[in-house]
Amino acid sequence: MCAEPHQSDSSADQIGLRAIYEGRVQGVGFRYRTSQLAQRYPITGFVKNLADGTVELVAQARDQSVLDRFFDDMMLTFATNVTDVSIQGIPADPGRQEFTIEY
Repeated sequence: MCAEPHQSDSSADQIGLRAIYEGRVQGVGFRYRTSQLAQRYPITGFVKNLADGTVELVAQARDQSVLDRFFDDMMLTFATNVTDVSIQGIPADPGRQEFTIEY
């Protein structure tokens, strides 16, 4: 009798990152352009304006290299707007199925 291959939980395979962008990042189409850029990658998450004038970006993917390329593209796209960004690892949200703009 052969053993069944182990099926891993999809959320366990996800890598999550949270970034806070500072600079001229509100009122300049940052969320919309981020959402458009995210559609090019196999990622899920959200982008959201925060009350203090920063923008929060949460992104998750199965592969760290996908997240690395996405964040590199973000910095290229917004190089003139962003003065600082802090990025930290977070647990993935298994319920998130797409990338959205949150309000």
